[in-house]
Amino acid sequence: MKIAVCVKQVPDTTDVKINPETNTLVREGVASIMNPFDEYAVEEALLLKEKHGGEVHVVTMGPPQAVDVLKQALAMGVDKAYLVSDRAFAGADTLATAYTLALTIRGLGEFDLVICGKQAIDGDTAQVGPGIATRLGMPQLTYISRVKSVDPAAKRIVVERLLEHGRETVESSLPALMTVVKDINKPRPVSLMGIRKASRAEIPVLTAGAIGADENRIGLKGSPTWVTKVFSPEARGGGGEILGGDLPEAVSALADRIMGTKLVK
Repeated sequence: MKIAVCVKQVPDTTDVKINPETNTLVREGVASIMNPFDEYAVEEALLLKEKHGGEVHVVTMGPPQAVDVLKQALAMGVDKAYLVSDRAFAGADTLATAYTLALTIRGLGEFDLVICGKQAIDGDTAQVGPGIATRLGMPQLTYISRVKSVDPAAKRIVVERLLEHGRETVESSLPALMTVVKDINKPRPVSLMGIRKASRAEIPVLTAGAIGADENRIGLKGSPTWVTKVFSPEARGGGGEILGGDLPEAVSALADRIMGTKLVK
């Protein structure tokens, strides 16, 4: 199997900064980590490779420092990594990001499976994975908690989806894209040998020109979603009243207060 995994470098949740001019996250010089859900995506790709053979390629879009998450993935055991980086990509929303990553994956060849984390912790939209699938013309399997079976020869996959009130088993043709939740596995620790190997790896940097991107569909120019204002909500003051007494008395008193507001007639 040939598997592509999309990962993202996200700001450490304890150190989030906003650019006051563009209202976008400041990523340069900010302590960052691999998006936690993407670690599960990398691990699942490696498990499938170990079972069925093949290669695992990892792709990320971001500033030069995003190479760190690719080195982490290489240290875990992936075969190839690509950094999609260009100032023209800055400020991309989920639509522009999905377009850029889909274009990159298509340019890298044919894949049996594309795996993403269910969402990024800095945006929490869960839109990029499905957006990539749409642009690649692949079935999308979201919120996957278990891969039950894969038949590379028959081009079929059976997975289990985590739903709000249960689980659902779904069968799909391959190639397909799936987004995974943390229930799916436990990411392996990175070995010292893996770290050494990753530190020596030369990671290709793909620019907008290299992937053949339309400048009107990337970065801020290609993003129809605009953040007009970023602010912290005002702290609410104290107040309120706790009604004492037994339950019938408290209910009666509460009803009197509500009726007294004239909000209920």
